[in-house]
Amino acid sequence: MVQIQQKGSLMNADEKVILMDALKFHGHKCWASTAGVRAGLAAMTALGVERSGAKSLHAILENGYHHGAMCFGDGVQYTTGCTFGKGNMEKVPKGKLAVTLVDKANGRAVRVAYKPTLQKQIKDSAFMKKRAAGIPPTEIPEEEQWELVNLIWNASEDEVLTIGPVVDRVWNEPAEVVRFAVCEGCDELVAEPYLRVVEGKPLCIDCSGYPA
Repeated sequence: MVQIQQKGSLMNADEKVILMDALKFHGHKCWASTAGVRAGLAAMTALGVERSGAKSLHAILENGYHHGAMCFGDGVQYTTGCTFGKGNMEKVPKGKLAVTLVDKANGRAVRVAYKPTLQKQIKDSAFMKKRAAGIPPTEIPEEEQWELVNLIWNASEDEVLTIGPVVDRVWNEPAEVVRFAVCEGCDELVAEPYLRVVEGKPLCIDCSGYPA
């Protein structure tokens, strides 16, 4: 099995483990998810913060929807610990491989963007030619998947990332709702703000017939 190739001491052993785990989480090996790992690591380093186990960080992804480099988001998500499930990750539809990471406790943020220095090599790779032909990434030979992972992983930070300045950013966190009730129509659990009262009965949006 092909492994990460190391052309120097650009990444330490712990970061290699993070990359391997992130690729496993993502489901296949590709350049964009690897770029997301590097962007997440660089953003945390710039802010001097650790991975968000609860909601200490907030990530704002700029990659939007329905394109071939959305994998970047999974790299950022795994690395930073910001997730859609916890509600401390969001997308804005700009189509860019960039993330702003907010350190809520200290009121600071940094934006890290992928720098397309290596895009010709990526575009001309066997992996991308097969992807353009509609071949799923999991059906492309492992050595061709690893070729692009290693290309991004072993590049110098200046080659693949633009790291902005750390800036002040106050984050106004919405109050977290911990109250739930059971819908009397479908017997499913519903967070209180999403309940509707119809003839004195608490109902979910679907059972109430009200618009969301």
